Amino acid sequence: MRFMMIVKANQDSEAGIPPSTELLEAMGKFNEEMVKAGVMLAGEGLQPSSKGARVRFSGGKTSVIDGPFTETKELVAGFWLIQVKSKDEAIAWARRCPAPFGEGQDAVLEIRQVFEAEDFGDQLTPELRDAEERLRKNIADQQ
Repeated sequence: MRFMMIVKANQDSEAGIPPSTELLEAMGKFNEEMVKAGVMLAGEGLQPSSKGARVRFSGGKTSVIDGPFTETKELVAGFWLIQVKSKDEAIAWARRCPAPFGEGQDAVLEIRQVFEAEDFGDQLTPELRDAEERLRKNIADQQ
């Protein structure tokens, strides 16, 4: 099972204030633990929303809204993609994470399961499954 652990943004991350050296060291150790355990697939911090954009789909048209975005608690500051046996194991890893913005700072780490092909049942036809597998192989070959 794959899970995304999502670090919710705060005012400092949205202001572009970088983490302290101590926090970077703690996160590095945490990442190393997950890599050694064979559960970490990816993990990155994200630039503030002021450097981003949203593409809105409405009425068959698209529009672009440039950042920054106002609802900080709804924004993502970073993520890990992990592969574990259960949601309980994903939660256990999340609980081991250093406080994302440093000790004493409130933070939220949201855990969401990633869809797997089998989750789509009969809607994912053999042709669609083959196409998905080809795409994943092409991605892997590019790396």
